[in-house]
Amino acid sequence: MNELDKFVVVFIDDILIYSKNEKEHEEHLRIVLTRLREHKLYAKFSKCAFWFKEVSFLRHILSEKGVAVEPNKVEDMLNWKQPETVTEIRSFLGLAGYYHRFIKDFSKTSKPMTSLTKKNAKYVWSPNCEEAFQTLKKLLTSAPVLEQPDVTKPFDVYCDASGNGLSCVLMQEGRVIAYASRQLRKHEINYPTHDLELVAIVYALKIWRHYLLGNTCHIYTDHKSLKYILTQPELNMRQ
Repeated sequence: MNELDKFVVVFIDDILIYSKNEKEHEEHLRIVLTRLREHKLYAKFSKCAFWFKEVSFLRHILSEKGVAVEPNKVEDMLNWKQPETVTEIRSFLGLAGYYHRFIKDFSKTSKPMTSLTKKNAKYVWSPNCEEAFQTLKKLLTSAPVLEQPDVTKPFDVYCDASGNGLSCVLMQEGRVIAYASRQLRKHEINYPTHDLELVAIVYALKIWRHYLLGNTCHIYTDHKSLKYILTQPELNMRQ
């Protein structure tokens, strides 16, 4: 279906059709309903909703302003008590991680808590864990409204890497579409800065492949020598 991620999002049996204006939306509805009929797929009318300016979809609020965290999930975060077991930590990080795209440096911030979930780790709720817990709650309850991507416009990808992990931002025209981050793998800890910065770029290109493939994108990194990567006569195995 060529319309996917242009004006249609499909998740299992949920279909979301979005448009810039009513005229476009009428045409988009017609196209999607025609596709369903062609393939003998039918939507139950009682489960359909049309012409909404704001909708809840997959625990997000979508509107002309962009994408926001669902208010009841914000309330859940505010009322979350300090985890007392590894299972409770995983439960909290599961909900927080679902909205990681709203939080810059999510993996770095959550690291003290995720370290307690590792095999054979001794459970000690340290001041660093408490700080991480409260910071994540604060960030999630004040999460920004993210822009909807426009595949007709160029994307900007900002990447950074350090001993604390990888951090990336996807933007268009100076507005944030999504944040992404992860901690370093064991084999990456001893990588030189040059290689780590390259790993951050590859990570960003992979997770946002569905937006970037076939579209113009500009990659920004603070490691100047990386701009010569494509002209180097010899590369190491990782590169």
